[in-house]
Amino acid sequence: MDIVATVLGHNYDQCCSFLSLCKSELNTSKLVESLQKSAIESLTIYRQNMAKDFSSVAWIVTTDFEALYAYKRGDYQRCLQLSTQNVHMLMSCAGYMFDVPTLPEFIQLFDDDIVSLTALTLIVNRKCRDVDNDGCCISQLTLSLYLMTQCQLKLHHSVTSLAHTLVYIEVAQRRRTRKLTLDQLMLKLIERKVHRRIVSR
Repeated sequence: MDIVATVLGHNYDQCCSFLSLCKSELNTSKLVESLQKSAIESLTIYRQNMAKDFSSVAWIVTTDFEALYAYKRGDYQRCLQLSTQNVHMLMSCAGYMFDVPTLPEFIQLFDDDIVSLTALTLIVNRKCRDVDNDGCCISQLTLSLYLMTQCQLKLHHSVTSLAHTLVYIEVAQRRRTRKLTLDQLMLKLIERKVHRRIVSR
């Protein structure tokens, strides 16, 4: 319990109350939600510490996991706001950008497209399975573009807005300095989604 209290921090009491409810009411969905929220808070603090430590050598946005969680909860307006800010910040940088790993531990935060693309990448490119290989990572920029695009599509944004996003996607494709297999596939996927929506209108 000491370890759980350390990991959950200020969310510990809330999780304990959900656990006691689970015994009588089987209210596990609230427990899972509370644990996910606690994990996102910890990952955001981790990003903030990385931003402090590596600000001289790399650009790091600190709200990528928060945006991912907002998307997962269906809060598309909040996700769009965070993702758009992240895209603008990352587009203005010229140096190294950090990645978001698509580890099994994160799978419940990703949507079906990311999970499927990750699985296909692992099947086709066995090198991605190596721990030291970053072929199954998504850059913060690509994840932010993906979330921004998905939110725009779900919120039925105008063709003009989607055309601006398409420009960002094309710039991101040209700027990739490292060959991340999943990253390249994700950029192609969102480019195709935007093209399809523009053509259908």
